[in-house]
Amino acid sequence: MNTGVSELWAKVQSMVNDFIVLLPNLVLALVVFAIFFFVARAIKRIVRNLTRDRRNARNLGLVLGRLAQGATILTGLFISLSIVIPSLKAGDLVQLLGISGVAIGFAFRDILQNFLSGILILLTEPFEIDDQIVFKNFEGTVESIQTRATMIRTYDGRRIVIPNSELFTNSVTVNTAFEHRRLQYDIGIGYGDDIDEAKRLILEAMQETDGVLEQPAPDAIVMELAGSSVNIRARWWIKPPRRAETLELQDRVLTAIKNKLTANGIDLPFPTQQILFHDQTEETDGDRDRQREGWPVGQGNAPKPRSIGGSLRALAEARSQQNGDKSS
Repeated sequence: MNTGVSELWAKVQSMVNDFIVLLPNLVLALVVFAIFFFVARAIKRIVRNLTRDRRNARNLGLVLGRLAQGATILTGLFISLSIVIPSLKAGDLVQLLGISGVAIGFAFRDILQNFLSGILILLTEPFEIDDQIVFKNFEGTVESIQTRATMIRTYDGRRIVIPNSELFTNSVTVNTAFEHRRLQYDIGIGYGDDIDEAKRLILEAMQETDGVLEQPAPDAIVMELAGSSVNIRARWWIKPPRRAETLELQDRVLTAIKNKLTANGIDLPFPTQQILFHDQTEETDGDRDRQREGWPVGQGNAPKPRSIGGSLRALAEARSQQNGDKSS
């Protein structure tokens, strides 16, 4: 029993002595890693500052800054491990990273997919920071493009976090990709109104509204002969194409169009329905070839409608005939 305790105590003393011998290397390794860590953050900040004022290079600066930070931290980790374990060679580290990379790749496949998608988004630049985008049911302003996800701020003050793999593999509408943007709205006028006059008034209303661009010029075209109206599509261009300016200008344009049309006697009809009853007459009862649906007869022979008096007479004759049959 005493022999076992002595051997255990000897092992503990050996471990403590080895730790004391290794302690200076551990402290030095931590100091070296901390230096590389702060240097990496400084490099990332410098790269981002160099490209912050350049819209076209801003995303590239984010990519280069993050890659430089990662490479610097990885180099610091290699040097720190070499200080702690002098027998560890660079080839062993590379081999260890290769085996670990395969395992990590299987375990964190989705995370790596988002990371690669984020790098590709930052390099290809389908959209940039401060762009306003529409993705599925989400719409807002891009706040940041990270290597894992993209943050957008909705117009009602909420933050949406979208994985980069979703953005990279699905359709995204970028409303601010170009300087100009066209807006449109359908206006229904009555069938009895002059279409050319209505189009002229709509064009005047758009041209008189501040914010509507002269070039490209606004236009008005007939789009549909609907059930209760003739639909004319008003189209106009604005700059800049951001959400706030879009809503404000659309409000002014539609108000001007409505006031202009009503002031000049153009009808803006409500949706209406017309209910037609079968023309049930004495001559056409049961004859679907001649029975009409309430439309004008044209040049054909119009069936005679059944009058109230005639209906009462026919009913009386039918009853008297029934009574005569019963009495006989």
